[in-house]
Amino acid sequence: MTLEIIRDTLAWCSLINIVLLAWWFLVFCLAHDWTYRFHSRWFKVPVEAFDEMHYGGMGFFLMGIVLFNLVPYLALRIAG
Repeated sequence: MTLEIIRDTLAWCSLINIVLLAWWFLVFCLAHDWTYRFHSRWFKVPVEAFDEMHYGGMGFFLMGIVLFNLVPYLALRIAG
């Protein structure tokens, strides 16, 4: 496996994960009430806690993208 393949893989992983994060954000913002009603069928969570969980999840996911996809990609671009 060459560095070019690893770099390309990390770039595609970054792109796919950023698109998923953007999708999550858009659904959360544009269909907030529907999403809350859908999840409140199974879990009795106040709206504020629901918002906090999603905001925290998006932040955690973003940090994962940066740490595990973007930083290694940039390091390989610089080194290679």
